[in-house]
Amino acid sequence: MQYQTIRLAQFLKWKRLVNSGGEAKFKIQGKEVLLNGNIETQRGKQLITGDIVTFNGIEYKVLLE
Repeated sequence: MQYQTIRLAQFLKWKRLVNSGGEAKFKIQGKEVLLNGNIETQRGKQLITGDIVTFNGIEYKVLLE
């Protein structure tokens, strides 16, 4: 079974939470992003539907088709 995935940095750009890949890298490596409640420092981390990304205190549920 193949799952749709999106990388963490791409997700932040897609949701317009950051303006660029460089900004995404800075925020992720600065430990400002949580994935499923844990600090995530890998910008290439693969996300799947159901994952929860927390940024600036707001939770975003990953929904991919």
